[in-house]
Amino acid sequence: MNTATFLLRGLLAGLIAGVLTFGVAYVVGEGPVDAAIALEEGGASTTDHHAAAPAENTDGHDHSHGDEAGISRATQSTWGLATGTVVFGAALGGILGLVSAVALGRLGRLGVQATVLSLGAIGFVAAYLVPFAKYPPNPPAVGQAGTIGSRTAEYFALLAISIAAAVAAVVVARRLAARFGGFTAGLIGAAGFAVVVGAVALLLPGYNEVPNDFPATVLWQFRTASLVVQAVLWGSVSLVLGALLAPVVRRALAGRTATPVPAA
Repeated sequence: MNTATFLLRGLLAGLIAGVLTFGVAYVVGEGPVDAAIALEEGGASTTDHHAAAPAENTDGHDHSHGDEAGISRATQSTWGLATGTVVFGAALGGILGLVSAVALGRLGRLGVQATVLSLGAIGFVAAYLVPFAKYPPNPPAVGQAGTIGSRTAEYFALLAISIAAAVAAVVVARRLAARFGGFTAGLIGAAGFAVVVGAVALLLPGYNEVPNDFPATVLWQFRTASLVVQAVLWGSVSLVLGALLAPVVRRALAGRTATPVPAA
């Protein structure tokens, strides 16, 4: 096996997961987006919402909705949404495939599917769940233009620190596994990760730009849908990639252990 094997299967897994995620995003996500747009167009909020930071658009949705770019809302919610989820899914699958190539055999006794699932879970927590907890995505009609720069910078700062802390936690857990056992070492690594990202999140400023008259139900539905969409994307990429890699790894291991036949 070589790196290209993992990369190509990662891209394929990402494409499959992207299509699945599009269906979920369309069903659970477009309703809250449309509700928020209706509130904005009805004058329910006076907040300048056109400044939603790029960091808040991490759920595969294009939250812009006007025709100023020449793209109708119907196109955004179908072909635009599908393009976003498929492209992001392929990119995520490729990255996870490359990381799996490095990590396989280095996470204790985990097999290929367990390794990929573990990496997917760690990535989901570090790259999405931690930033989500501090800076949750906002629907249309929420957000202020004056804070877009600072919000974006602080979101990506937390994202970078969270990913670095996750990598460090895995390295520490591997080194402690021989002394304390895999389970205890994993708990120590997870605790260290939680302490680091928790301290950083407390130090970073928070933003509450939701207008007082914005319906709490719509906000909750939008953020829940964003979380569900990302969970489906990361989960399906991990499951499909593990399933694609498992037979390849088995064949490679079988080829290494096969007894060579002497030449006649």
